[in-house]
Amino acid sequence: MNIVSIVGARPQFIKASPVSQCLRRAGHMEYLVHTGQHYDAYMSDIFFRDLDIPKPYINLNIGSNTHARQTASMLIEIENILVSIKPDIVLIYGDTNSTLAGALAAVKLNIPLAHVEAGLRSFNKLMPEEYNRIVADHLSSFLFCPSHTAIQNLSNEGINEGVHFTGDVMYDALLQNIKTSEKKSDIIKRLSLKKNQYILATVHRSENTDNKKRLTSIFNALEKIAQNLYPVVLPLHPRTKKFIQQYKLSISNISLIDPVSYIDMLILEKESRVILTDSGGIQKEAYWLRVPCITLRDETEWIETVTSNWNFLAGANADIIYETAKDKKNGNENSYVYGDANASEKITQLISA
Repeated sequence: MNIVSIVGARPQFIKASPVSQCLRRAGHMEYLVHTGQHYDAYMSDIFFRDLDIPKPYINLNIGSNTHARQTASMLIEIENILVSIKPDIVLIYGDTNSTLAGALAAVKLNIPLAHVEAGLRSFNKLMPEEYNRIVADHLSSFLFCPSHTAIQNLSNEGINEGVHFTGDVMYDALLQNIKTSEKKSDIIKRLSLKKNQYILATVHRSENTDNKKRLTSIFNALEKIAQNLYPVVLPLHPRTKKFIQQYKLSISNISLIDPVSYIDMLILEKESRVILTDSGGIQKEAYWLRVPCITLRDETEWIETVTSNWNFLAGANADIIYETAKDKKNGNENSYVYGDANASEKITQLISA
């Protein structure tokens, strides 16, 4: 079977890694198309190396732009590739513009579409990702859900055919890579950190970066945490860096570092005291690694991490962020709400049937 897998952003490289390995072991011919949505070497190239993902069949090098222009450019190029390859199925991941463009290109050519991480909803229509995931789900023939909540979300929208609970492929990736990370990564030593004595932060979502009030409030909280509680380490996303400069934010106590590799990030997460993030993937990784997490959003798609008390929604309120970071404790015993780390095999079997 010929399969075109479309990726374009850092989280999608992580998700695609275990799936790609399973597909190839099963004898499928996979054409990995990298849209170039994340084009910085630290956000892209290093992940293909660390995750042992085959070199992409093609990198479209689309780069950054407005949502409309970026999606339109991807749609044109992806359509050309699909016409050329004529795949049996197109595989998309998550909720980015790459996901949306891949979905639209496939269905307009009557190619079956499979969505990994289907059924997620934030119910926040101000998020561009929410529209991307809704459209992708309603166009897909195969919907691979990471949780039973996702299945219920789809059912509520009248989607019941082709829906499968597979678990979360990011859990597969984490378990495959954590031991290697522990052996290879020296990030704790390089940054002169002490285990369980620092706080890891990430900020990248447009709802935070594109809003001066929210971003200022978040960094005010991080500054206060760094001054009064523990050192704060923040791998800086290119978008966040741009808006810090645009808003002329003064940052003096936070350790801003370049984006790091996947294996380094896993170790930074694992050894941190608390994680502050607006990333969906890191919320889950914190849950699996049993590290308390504070989410810098007003809602989350990963509600199981909240109901188990591993995750707390603080939004962009500086006082709430600070007080929660000071007092956040471990949550309840983890359960298998996101599957048994065999999601990639299940997806491969369902596609192959």
